[in-house]
Amino acid sequence: MSMGHYTNLTDPRTELEVVRDWNGIDQVVLRSPRGAYARVSLHGGQVLSWRNDRGEELLFTSSKCSATGILFHGSFTGLNTQFLDVQAIFKPPKAMRGGIPICFPQFGNSGTLEQHGFARNRIWALDEEHPPLNQNDNNSKASVDLILKPSEDDLKCWPHGFEFRLRVSLTKDGNLSLVSRIRNVNGKPFSFSFGYHTYLSVSDISEVRIEGLETLDYLDNLSQRERFTEQGDAITFESEVDRVYVSSPNVIAVLDHEKKRTFVIRKEGLPDVVVWNPWEKKSKNIVDFGDEEYKQMLCVDAAAAERQITLKPGEEWTGKLELSEVPSTNCSGHLDQPGIII
Repeated sequence: MSMGHYTNLTDPRTELEVVRDWNGIDQVVLRSPRGAYARVSLHGGQVLSWRNDRGEELLFTSSKCSATGILFHGSFTGLNTQFLDVQAIFKPPKAMRGGIPICFPQFGNSGTLEQHGFARNRIWALDEEHPPLNQNDNNSKASVDLILKPSEDDLKCWPHGFEFRLRVSLTKDGNLSLVSRIRNVNGKPFSFSFGYHTYLSVSDISEVRIEGLETLDYLDNLSQRERFTEQGDAITFESEVDRVYVSSPNVIAVLDHEKKRTFVIRKEGLPDVVVWNPWEKKSKNIVDFGDEEYKQMLCVDAAAAERQITLKPGEEWTGKLELSEVPSTNCSGHLDQPGIII
């Protein structure tokens, strides 16, 4: 099989594998020299797994979508087989519950399309002729480039020509980055909303807090998108939450007290942050979600949800996300460091 474009780190221990899930859909595994890795499915361009160098899974996936086993092809010499423990079994075109689904051209259910748009339910292709992002990018990351173009069925429900290029990268330090570039190849303008629907794995939702969204306005989806102002010093969780924090900073932190670790989320081109946990009652009504799994997950999504993005013919939009994991004792100051995402 042609691998398309990917970048290996110079360290010989770093490899990139192609695997195949139960549905025969290719997945790409990115690995860092220190043992971190990420797994990306061509179904939806969805990141299904992100593990640190200690083998700890950092993204939540529902047990209702999981089982043991996977089929292999491509090179896998020296592969860390821990990722065999839990693999997705889902029936296309349905996206798996968990990981990082790509929401485009609609975020949520505020438009006329299926919830979160169709990109997460389409088969993407490896991008053979991707334009470069940065000359120096190849020196620091293992990455894979994917591309999505509309099918005839897509054009019937959303009649706009586009090219969606996605680069997923794993740095030598184990940070995960996603860069989306959407170009209007249509003869007329179009508008869309977007989100990286990021399911973080947490020890206990009641022991988690988010810092960096204090004093911001948010739209409460549990109150018909009524606008409120965040009053707390940090966001904590005692019941269902479904909010769009608007005009948010580009760096926020999610602190997991029990695991003593912090997720640092950096974003560019995405003005909003969506925070979601279904809590107990709603969890029981979600078919592909365990009744008690709300305790082990939290969605914190970099998004363009309040206002749509409009592209004129030939214009391109870029939206970037970088996730890193640090010990909570070392996280002070991260919110003051904007960082640069490539």
